[in-house]
Amino acid sequence: MHRFANPARFQRLSAAILPWSSGATVLLLAAGLYLALFASPADYQQGETVRIMYVHVPAAWMALFVYTSMAAAAAAGFVWRHPLADLFAKAAAPVGAGFTAVCLVTGSLWGEPMWGTWWVWDARLTSVLVLFFLYLGYMALVNAFDDPTRGARAGAILLLVGAVNVPVIKFSVDWWNTLHQPASVVRMGGPAIDPSMLWPLMVMALAFKAYFATVVLLRLRSELALRKIQLLRLNQVQG
Repeated sequence: MHRFANPARFQRLSAAILPWSSGATVLLLAAGLYLALFASPADYQQGETVRIMYVHVPAAWMALFVYTSMAAAAAAGFVWRHPLADLFAKAAAPVGAGFTAVCLVTGSLWGEPMWGTWWVWDARLTSVLVLFFLYLGYMALVNAFDDPTRGARAGAILLLVGAVNVPVIKFSVDWWNTLHQPASVVRMGGPAIDPSMLWPLMVMALAFKAYFATVVLLRLRSELALRKIQLLRLNQVQG
């Protein structure tokens, strides 16, 4: 991955990827929303409320995926000193926080008619709320230092420590008694969801993944441009 550490090379690569990722985002999101809202059937128990699943579940997957990728970037920054690792984590954090917020809000909207309450302090919901606070804490910590290097290092430590929460979220429904249903897509024995509901869910998941790639590339390009401007201003002051 060090071959992509050169800012000019990364800018060329991202410029080539962005049209495809943004186009895929639009197409997949349009197809996913159509399949979720019109083509898929209502659930025999949950009725039309089940359509919240097509936003809630991909948002939950992305919340975990983004944080895991940020923690991996933090580890790469510590071990291999990759220059783009800290920038990636900083660019991805607001996107991951947004996915986590969507997950929490849609989960509450889904839980009220199913459980009779907007919120319960069970293991799954509480651990996802902790994940949201980890995102917020990382963004606050990175921007709390005048020296960006110190802020990035402190944020990387928080990411690595907070990574222990990811398996807690994943296996909380297996380790403790919770109101939240167990895994029904990725599980031993295959998915428990009918294909008429599984395909729209997968399309929406791909749409969220393409959206994440597009936004993070844009934010990385803007971060590199900002660093370049800051360097030019510093050289002018020193000159």
